[in-house]
Amino acid sequence: MRIDRVEVRHVTMPLLYPWRTASHEIASIDTLLLQITSGDMSVWSESCPFGEPGYSPEYAGGAFAVLRDWLAPAVVGAEFDSGELLQERLSHFKGNYFAKAALDVGWWVLEARRTGRPLHSLLGGRRNRVEVGADFGVMDSLDELVAAVDDAVGAGYRRVKLKFRPGWDLDMLKAVRSTFPDLTAHIDCNAAFRLCDLDLFRAVDRFELAMIEQPLQHDDLLDHAKLQAQIDTPLCLDESIVSVKSAEHAVELGSCRYINVKPGRVGGLTVAKSIHDLCENAGIGCWVGGMLESGVGAAVCVALATLENFTYPADIFPASRFYAEDLAEPAVSFETSSGGGWHAVAPDEPGIAPAPKPDLLERFTADRFVIEAP
Repeated sequence: MRIDRVEVRHVTMPLLYPWRTASHEIASIDTLLLQITSGDMSVWSESCPFGEPGYSPEYAGGAFAVLRDWLAPAVVGAEFDSGELLQERLSHFKGNYFAKAALDVGWWVLEARRTGRPLHSLLGGRRNRVEVGADFGVMDSLDELVAAVDDAVGAGYRRVKLKFRPGWDLDMLKAVRSTFPDLTAHIDCNAAFRLCDLDLFRAVDRFELAMIEQPLQHDDLLDHAKLQAQIDTPLCLDESIVSVKSAEHAVELGSCRYINVKPGRVGGLTVAKSIHDLCENAGIGCWVGGMLESGVGAAVCVALATLENFTYPADIFPASRFYAEDLAEPAVSFETSSGGGWHAVAPDEPGIAPAPKPDLLERFTADRFVIEAP
């Protein structure tokens, strides 16, 4: 399949309210939307690195420039019969995983459209429904948080994730656990702590959480292994896993018992699928994380989460949770299950369903470029 044209847009989407984590507070989401064309087929992909290098060393403006100056010119006009061949072409350029992911995801959606298959089927998914959880950032008060969790539980969510940072830590857990003693819950630290905080995490053990997500430095594997050996609660790595190689090292060191897989963070669906397979063989649990993407990126995450070893509820959200209006349509479909829980539904049409709304795309576009083959 030949890639004939790539259009890249740096888009800024205003949030309904600021999103506060251990590492940053943001009022809008900066993301990259790509339209990739092969012959008479055009599809959309998304990769969402945020507007500043607070979650990872990458940021939207930098990823946009890397795509414009290096990555898109390397693939436009070339033929790729697999995601592995595309990754091989991009491997000359070090790092820049979110930028690479935008092209890799686009190749997979194009291939799904070309072969007339839903993206989740092409990836090897064996189901079309994925259980999702509810996430809660740092709030103004514990009462506000407990009320929000209560609303989620009442709506049918069976898993919650709680942002955890210095000053919003054990007292926050006490408030939630005392109200919801049996709820599946975990905390996300966004790399806010260090190994010297061991006593804090030993105290976390008594709350019987499903996991502690990324407690230590964003690129660390060794200290996570030391921490995991000294506490009972499973660790989950997020920011530290950016490639198959980093996942291999995490498994070898015993750095975690779960890995959060975000297609943008690891360089695309080709790599995400390989990490999934590696973890499945190693007995490491996986789940799909989100970056507050538009409906385009959310649909890609739903497709990925249908793979067999993604067993923990995913971070995929209805757009109304964060946005007054989703940039893309049709919206990702969510439904409750007779057995309990909320589920995102992967559509049966070729590729993915959502595409940007032209008026909102123009309104939210901060920058754009187009590269076409001669």
